[in-house]
Amino acid sequence: MSDAAAVVAADERTAGDSDDVGVDVERWRQLALAALTAEGSVGELTLTFVDRNDIAELNSRYMGKEGATDVLSFPMEDEHEQGVPILLGDVVISPAVALEQHSEHAGTIDDELALLVVHGVLHVLGHDHAEAAEAAAMRKRELELLVAHHWNGPPPSAFRQTHD
Repeated sequence: MSDAAAVVAADERTAGDSDDVGVDVERWRQLALAALTAEGSVGELTLTFVDRNDIAELNSRYMGKEGATDVLSFPMEDEHEQGVPILLGDVVISPAVALEQHSEHAGTIDDELALLVVHGVLHVLGHDHAEAAEAAAMRKRELELLVAHHWNGPPPSAFRQTHD
C-alpha cells in the first residue's frame, strides 16, 4: 500500500426513510479524503450514510444511548503489517437527523453534512470534545478544514458548530 489515505463511502439508506435528503456520496467521500490528507493520515476509512433507525441501533449498541444521533465514529486501533492497509475506522452519518437539525446548527443541510463528515473524521483520528480545551481545539480544526476543503473561503455568517 502506498503512504496515502483512502475513503470507501456508501449510501445504505432504504427508500422508506421519510426524512431523507439527497446525498452526493462521492462529494462527501472527497471531503473526508481531503480531511484525512490534510491531517497527514495514512490508511483507509469508511464513510456510510444510514437511516435513522440504523443509527439509533448503533447508538444504543455501541454508545449506550437511546435514540438517533447525527454522526458516530468508530476508530480502529489495528496495528498494520508491512504491505497491509491500515484501517483507520468508520464514520456513520444519518442524513435524516442532519436534516432535522441543520437550521439550528450549521445553517444549511449542505454545511451540516460537511460538518458531520469532518467532525466524524477528526474523531476517528483521535480528536475529542469531552473537555473544554479539547472541544475548542477540535472546533478550530473543523473550521480550518471546512474553510480549506468545503467552502474554499470563509464560512457563511449563519454557520455554527454548536447546537442552539
